[in-house]
Amino acid sequence: MRTHQLVLHWIEDRLSACDLAVGGRLPAERALAEQLQVSRTSVREAIRILEAMGVVRSGVGSGPDAGTVVISDPTAALGSALRLHVATQHLPVADIVETRVLLESWAAARARRDAPQLEDAATLLAAMDAPEGLPVGEFLALDVRFHLALANAAGNAVVSAMMGSLRESIQGYAAELTGNLPDWKATASRLHAEHHAILAAVRNGDGGRAAELVSGHIKGFYKEAGLGRDNPAQPGTVG
Repeated sequence: MRTHQLVLHWIEDRLSACDLAVGGRLPAERALAEQLQVSRTSVREAIRILEAMGVVRSGVGSGPDAGTVVISDPTAALGSALRLHVATQHLPVADIVETRVLLESWAAARARRDAPQLEDAATLLAAMDAPEGLPVGEFLALDVRFHLALANAAGNAVVSAMMGSLRESIQGYAAELTGNLPDWKATASRLHAEHHAILAAVRNGDGGRAAELVSGHIKGFYKEAGLGRDNPAQPGTVG
């Protein structure tokens, strides 16, 4: 068993026994090495791996932020893994988009009309209402947050984490695809109008309509930008 797996199993055991909780600190590097009977170098490497997995956060020096703290950030780990597999072309972007449509449609259909996240979504839409339009990067950043707010309104933590990781894995690619659009301002205006319609459907309690609008919204952008089942382009091939 690899060292990071030993440390991970140790954390799992302590969490299950309620001896450790999210926000709790791991023992010092020397103490953990002695307890697991491995070298301090191995523990240090294991901590780096677990930090990349979103299991722990390491802080140096002294004070309240020092030490290795147990966290829970599944989106970071899933997003990193998906980005790598998209880059190797093992996971086609078209498949990622299709999965995103499935998850977002499900979330839109089940979003609670009184969920506080809908207020966040409305605030984001207001920020996108700039009369002269927003730069592409700023628009897309707000767009990501809007879609995640809607997904969070469904109240399913697993779907929220998967949504966040899927969006993160293709966010850069989506920005690159905007170079294929004949008129970005016209596209942005249409996308923004669709955002308002989606939010209105959710607030009206019409989950079926919201799901339909979300599906058309996502598919419409990628189709206009040249990504489809017949042209499953990968990062680096946008012309």
